[in-house]
Amino acid sequence: MSNLDLLKNAIPVAPLQIAALESCKDFANQVDQHLVHYRRTNPSEHKYTIDFKGYALDSYLINCECPRFGSGEAKGKIKESIRGNDLFIMVDVSNYSLTYTVSGHINHMSPDDHYQDLKRIIAAATGKAHRINVIMPFLYESRQHKRTSRESLDCALALQELRDMGVSNIITFDAHDPRVQNAIPLRGFDNFSASYQFLQALLKSVPNIQLDNDHLMVISPDEGAMNRAVYFANILGVDMGMFYKRRDYSIIENGRNPIVAHEFLGTSVEGKDVIIIDDMISSGESMLDVAKQLKDKKANRVFVCTTFGLFTDGLDKFDEYYEKGYIHKVITTNLTYRTPELLKREYYEEADMSKFLASIMDSINHDVSIEAIQTPTDKINYLLSKHRNS
Repeated sequence: MSNLDLLKNAIPVAPLQIAALESCKDFANQVDQHLVHYRRTNPSEHKYTIDFKGYALDSYLINCECPRFGSGEAKGKIKESIRGNDLFIMVDVSNYSLTYTVSGHINHMSPDDHYQDLKRIIAAATGKAHRINVIMPFLYESRQHKRTSRESLDCALALQELRDMGVSNIITFDAHDPRVQNAIPLRGFDNFSASYQFLQALLKSVPNIQLDNDHLMVISPDEGAMNRAVYFANILGVDMGMFYKRRDYSIIENGRNPIVAHEFLGTSVEGKDVIIIDDMISSGESMLDVAKQLKDKKANRVFVCTTFGLFTDGLDKFDEYYEKGYIHKVITTNLTYRTPELLKREYYEEADMSKFLASIMDSINHDVSIEAIQTPTDKINYLLSKHRNS
C-alpha cells in the first residue's frame, strides 16, 4: 500500500501545529508550504468532517518566541492556543548566526542556547498539547554519544531530559551514532537519511555523470560513515572504498585526538568519479585531505555529499581546493544554517529536505507507517532508471 493510500484511510491524531524556533524559521516556512499543499490535495472524502478539524489550513505555523532580558536570561512564549493539538517543535541547534545581548555584550547563540530555548517552548506548552514532537535535524550533542574516559554522556542525558518533559517523538537526521536512542527505549526516535535527496541534487547539477561500476565509486571517509556508503554503493551498483583515520591518542586538540593520516582501503579509483558520503562537514579538514588523496590516486571528479555543512573553519580552504581541482561539487542539505557566502559558491549544491520533512510530519500526524519514507529504495531506483534512459 502506498503512503498516499495510508493517509487517505487514516484520521489525524489531533490538529497539527508547528512551533518553529527562530533558528529555523526559513526552513520551517518551506515545510509549512508543502504541508498546506498536501492537505489541500489529499483525496480523503472525510477531510471536512469533525474528525478532521483544523486539517486544511493556510498555515500550520504558530506564533512563539524566546525573548531575553538584558542579563541574558530568557523565557519561552507561545502566543496562541495549542490545547489538544499535535505540536511539532522545530529547532536548529547549529545556527550560530543568531545573537543576543548580555549586559551590553553581543553573544552568538551556541547549541546549548538553542537547546535551552527548545526546553522553554516545551515548558510553555505546560501539558496542554495532545502530543509534543521535537524535530531536531542536527541532534544536540550527538558527537558526545559514548564514553571513552571519565567524561559526560551529553546526548543521552539530553534525550532523557526531553523524555521527562513529555516529548513523545524525536525526529532527527543522520545521527552521528543512532544507537544513542537506547537511552530512551520507550519513546519514539526516528533517524532519517538524505540518500535520495543527495542523488537528486547530484543528477541535477552534474547531468553527465555515469552511474555504473566502470565510471563511479563511493567512498567512506572513515569507519563511522560505512553504513551510509555501503547503502549508497549497493543501490547504485558500484564499488565502495574507505579511509580509516590514524590518530595520535596521546594528544587532545580542540576536544579530540588529532588525525595523523588517512589510510585508503579499496580498489583503484583511477579515471573514476568518486562520491564521498558522510554525515557532516565540521572544519572540513578530514574531508579535504581525503579528496586530495583521491585526486593523487588519479580519481576523475570528486563529489562531496554530507547531511550537515557546518564549515566551522570557514570556506577559504574549500575555495582553494576547488580552484586546484581537488573537489568538483559539495552537496549538503538545507536542514541546518548555511551562510550566504556558501550559497553563492559555484561548487555548492543544496539537497532540499523540506518536502521530505513535510511528508514525515504528515505521516506521523496520521499515525501511519513511515517505512516507505525511511527506505527510499524504490524512489532512488526510479530516479536512476529515469537518468539512464535520458
